[in-house]
Amino acid sequence: MISIWSNDTTISSREQLHGDIKVDVAIVGAGLAGVLIAYFLQKKGYNPVVLEASHIGSGQTKNTTAKITSQHNLIYDKLISKIGIEKAKQYADANQKAIIEYGKIINEFNINCQFENKSAYLYSTTETESLKKEAEAASKLGIPAGFTVQTSLPFPVAGAMIFRDQAQFHPLKFLDAISQKVNIFENTAVKTIDKNNIKTDNGIVTADYIVFATHYPFINIPGYYFLRMHQERSYVLALKNAVNIDGMYLGIDDNGLSFRNSGNYLLLGGGNHRVGENNAGGKYEFLRQKVKNYYPNSKEIAYWSAQDCMTIDNVPYIGQYSSGTPNWFVATGFQKWGMTSSMASAIIISDLISCGKSEFEDVFAPSRFNPAASLNILFEEGKQAVKGLSKRIFYIPKEHLQNIDNSHGGVIEYNNQKVGVYKDDKGKAYFIDLKCTHLGCQLEWNPDEKSWDCPCHGSRFDIRGNIIDNPAQASLNNKFRMKNQDAQEKEL
Repeated sequence: MISIWSNDTTISSREQLHGDIKVDVAIVGAGLAGVLIAYFLQKKGYNPVVLEASHIGSGQTKNTTAKITSQHNLIYDKLISKIGIEKAKQYADANQKAIIEYGKIINEFNINCQFENKSAYLYSTTETESLKKEAEAASKLGIPAGFTVQTSLPFPVAGAMIFRDQAQFHPLKFLDAISQKVNIFENTAVKTIDKNNIKTDNGIVTADYIVFATHYPFINIPGYYFLRMHQERSYVLALKNAVNIDGMYLGIDDNGLSFRNSGNYLLLGGGNHRVGENNAGGKYEFLRQKVKNYYPNSKEIAYWSAQDCMTIDNVPYIGQYSSGTPNWFVATGFQKWGMTSSMASAIIISDLISCGKSEFEDVFAPSRFNPAASLNILFEEGKQAVKGLSKRIFYIPKEHLQNIDNSHGGVIEYNNQKVGVYKDDKGKAYFIDLKCTHLGCQLEWNPDEKSWDCPCHGSRFDIRGNIIDNPAQASLNNKFRMKNQDAQEKEL
């Protein structure tokens, strides 16, 4: 499960932090957003450092489909109706500017990252009204949009909305090039942050400004981002010997598919679901069945998955972390559009730090709360957290160890405890504590990826309990796992 980006690109490694340092800006997270924020601040005369727990690009950047587009599903008509045309235009302009900035940087440094201008399409096989309304709304905001019934998709469509002059690229080749221009410490995990002091195992970083670019903020209070976001997963196949399509496509129907080419490969994506809600599995098989139908002569050469933070009003949180922390900033909630949102974050946050304001700050302000746009979804997010906590405390599983087949996992009762277990192909059992180390919700088994996922806030762990995705900062209880492992070996 390695993306085609990771398969052909190795980003130059950096040293870890050694000892205490003082800087003007510290950025937590060396994905595309963090590195671009550092690059923009450096251009403005600052001397930022980036702190990365693992390696540059080891988080979500490597798993994107890498569409650089301001076409973010059906959003502009909704934005205009809910927050007004002025803020909707801020959103549109920020993302259009992000596309232009990518082109400028790539041309300036002659970065070989397969950057191509392409049109982006939203399509439906069943209806046209919402697409026409979205094209009209986008045009009002200055985006070159239109409607068509002609596509290069392998099936007929009712219609498609087109954004012209969008782009796509190889994200890790770009990240490798731009990361060489900023100061980054790898293998330097941030443990705690107190005002201006960032504590790591390698030393303390004191910074005038701190930027959280960690995909999902790991500090719960202040900010309360865990109440305002959930995470979703989606799946991708890379195909050889499939057709070359004329742009980037996303379906708006239920189980809609994503298409784009990358060199000789076609990337087919879909199977979206909330993290922790894939007990039945079958997402890759869903895509493979589509391949059999549409591209029977193609060959699958890679498959992988991505994780996205979804905000309650479909707009990222970019700006001041909270009202009580004026020197903290955050970039999160990018939805499915991490490439343009990363660049928009760099533009906005570098302006806020250097000038105290940004032309786009209002629409992205993390402090915003629009009851009309957000209250119902906020209530649903709260219900999910209560459900996850209640299930861990009150749900008693019916399954036992002998009921779990090899190469499968599940929640069982074992030694009078409720535990998660995975059996490998030889029958060896791997036990985990089902309590997520973030806020204690019950983890759920994801058979497509052989992982334990949190449906509340999206943390993920491997079969041994090691952390895969945040906001959790700690792996699962090793003593718990070893105790149950010893008990199983005695039993056998």
